[in-house]
Amino acid sequence: MREGPSVSSVHGDETTGELIARLSTQTSELLRGEIRLAQAEISQKVKYAGFGAGAFGAAGVLALYGGGALVATVIIALALVLPAWLAALVVTLALFLLAGLLAVVGRSQVKHAGPPVPERAVEGLKTDVRTVKEAREHGHA
Repeated sequence: MREGPSVSSVHGDETTGELIARLSTQTSELLRGEIRLAQAEISQKVKYAGFGAGAFGAAGVLALYGGGALVATVIIALALVLPAWLAALVVTLALFLLAGLLAVVGRSQVKHAGPPVPERAVEGLKTDVRTVKEAREHGHA
């Protein structure tokens, strides 16, 4: 029966110890390379995420200024038919009314959500504990 080529014939005259040492070195180099690649990938993703978060923040600030400009525009438009102080008062009262309505709706939704406790899971655990206690009591009776 003929056996396959021996390790020494495939890799020259290297001993098993030398092959293991080379495998260990190559494995370490491979792992270090993979870690460097992962670090570079994460660094790139963090850079994009940071820029994206900054862009969202800037968009929010600009939208806030835009909202203020819109309020000013509504006041000026109303000032064409009402005294300016009355136009400003009407817009201010409308904004407070809208804020109040949103607060009531938000409060209602939060109350509807209930406490942040997984009630069904807690009940299930209580049932499990009761069952175990009963089984233990009946087992010792």
